[in-house]
Amino acid sequence: MSQQVIRIADLATTKGKPGKLPVSPATVWRWVREGSFPKPFKLSASVTVWDLAQVEAFIAKRAGGAS
Repeated sequence: MSQQVIRIADLATTKGKPGKLPVSPATVWRWVREGSFPKPFKLSASVTVWDLAQVEAFIAKRAGGAS
């Protein structure tokens, strides 16, 4: 099984481009700083990604009514 990753451009919603989450990139980064969203990791100096399974678990937890 291979690990799937997602970049901020596909994760957050921006003008004219919906993302996996209905929040802005700034909100995603704030959640990371607060510790409520999975931490990203670097693939290279300019490429930051999140583990897709962790993001989906975060969404499932929120959808289940947990805060």
